Amino acid sequence: MTHPLTPMVARGRAMNEEPPTWRERLAALRYVPPLVRLIWHTHRGYTAAMLVLRFARAFVPVATFWVGKLILDTVLAARAGHATYAQLWKYLAFEIALVLTGEILARASSLIESLLSDLFSNDMSVRLMQHAATLDLAQFEDPNFYDHLERARRQTVGRIALLTQAVSMSQDAVTLLTLGGALVAYSPWMLVLLIVAVLPSFLGETHFAALGYSLLFRWTPERRQLDYLRFVGASDKTAKEVQMFGLAPWLTERYRVLSQRFYDENKRLSIRRGIVGALLSILGTVGYYAAYVIVLIRAVKGEITPGTLVFLSASFARGRDTIQGILLSASNVYEQALYLRDLFVFLDMRPTIASSPNARLVPSPIRDGFVFEDVSFIYPGSDRWAIRNVNLALHPGERVALVGENGAGKTTITKLLARLYEPTEGRILLDGVDLREYELSALRHAIGVIFQDFVRYDMRFDENIGVGEIESVREELDRNNGVPDSIMTAATNSLAASLLPRFAKGYQQMLGRRFEEGVDLSGGEWQKIALARAYMRDAQVLILDEPTAALDARAEYEVFLRFSELVAGRMAILISHRFSTVRMADRIIVLQDGTVVEEGTHEELLATPALYEELFRMQAAGYR
Repeated sequence: MTHPLTPMVARGRAMNEEPPTWRERLAALRYVPPLVRLIWHTHRGYTAAMLVLRFARAFVPVATFWVGKLILDTVLAARAGHATYAQLWKYLAFEIALVLTGEILARASSLIESLLSDLFSNDMSVRLMQHAATLDLAQFEDPNFYDHLERARRQTVGRIALLTQAVSMSQDAVTLLTLGGALVAYSPWMLVLLIVAVLPSFLGETHFAALGYSLLFRWTPERRQLDYLRFVGASDKTAKEVQMFGLAPWLTERYRVLSQRFYDENKRLSIRRGIVGALLSILGTVGYYAAYVIVLIRAVKGEITPGTLVFLSASFARGRDTIQGILLSASNVYEQALYLRDLFVFLDMRPTIASSPNARLVPSPIRDGFVFEDVSFIYPGSDRWAIRNVNLALHPGERVALVGENGAGKTTITKLLARLYEPTEGRILLDGVDLREYELSALRHAIGVIFQDFVRYDMRFDENIGVGEIESVREELDRNNGVPDSIMTAATNSLAASLLPRFAKGYQQMLGRRFEEGVDLSGGEWQKIALARAYMRDAQVLILDEPTAALDARAEYEVFLRFSELVAGRMAILISHRFSTVRMADRIIVLQDGTVVEEGTHEELLATPALYEELFRMQAAGYR
């Protein structure tokens, strides 16, 4: 089975094994307009203010230099008796006003851009979370997908710098036009010298920027591994085993070796960049002083006034910095656009599992139930069938148990039922209609499921339960004004309410050790909370995957007494290795190597010498 990301990932990797070509860099610029639209929608007022402020700042340098020229010429004229002090003070006041205006504009611009950057970062993080929630479970189980997700996450901050640089280029371009006009008026060759002097530096920076991007792209999997090693080496989730097994030296050495490899490669690139950059900057310095010599010669000959000398020198120096800034900004924009591509590649990913345009609503109540017709499934990247040619029916009001050894395909069947995956072969019917014709969110809302690897949220007790039906209780949870009745009922039904006497803050008690005043729970206690999530949802189908694996015998007995009452009239699917649990089912389906090998009641299956009877006898022998 071909994973939906494979072709795209292959193209991305092939394209970035070598530094991006000029064509690829120019092609990446097509992502700049969509970024501008995203920033504009983040806050139109801030974006417009940023553009206006940058444009106004562009005229400050040339105006300041020109007033400086006037001041110097007025001083010399006053000494010769051709000007008054009043005229000099007027120019000085004008320069002070210009400097203060430039400072205010710069401060305001910095403030606006900082606020806009924070808003944009928050907005993009929300967009990434929302988009990730639409993608397939299969995509989250692909390592290449995580490389894309990691690169996209890194782009949620700092990408507004691309717009800032683009606007800064525009500001510098306006400044350069004003300065360049003055230089051309006095000596056209000065502008030519200016451009030639900074061009080599621009080409060098652009080349090494591309090499830097290529390095970071190649190292995405390793950087994820470094993040994981940091987590394993310093986390409350792993601390017990790290200490008991003495893993710290091994983990830290792996981190040290991998991080050193990245440092060494990055160091080589940085040294090359520094040496080449220094050599190319010498050319810029030579060009600057060549132009400066021209200005000095004209001043000595008396062709220009001392004020004009200062004006041209300052304009040339600022012009050189401006051109260099424009070219470097252009190089950075190209580089940022390459990184920006990673963000939009992720946002362009689409799930393969989605509702059809004219999707049906799930019938309420379900009349006939689910039917698997020759259903086979193989996980992406695997060469082994998880289930093969499965034919079975699940009827309304029936309690069905799925039994089999690990890897037999039990959990896979429940994932296909909830359309977390699509069958590789065959089809699943609900009331005689292909499951793919139903509206996806409605289908999943009709199913309450607690998987074996349920999540332990480092959140409040009531929030841990409320996530089972969050839309119905989120407003009350956010207001923190009382406990919703549905949460209290679910806690009672799952026996999670028995934990409340331990909690100083009752339903508002923080769970887990990640945050202040958090309380950690045992596996069985967490499992009671997970069960409460399943009871939160008024679902037509209830799926419990190893729901009592961590419970003691007494708690397990009490849970299943309640479970039998709560599922009355509803379809229930139970996965368990405990035969004391599955015997309560109306029908037991036995799987082996992904296929259905037996089916019947507990008594019927025990009467037939086969897999179920063998497993039951083996488990019973352990209690003797």
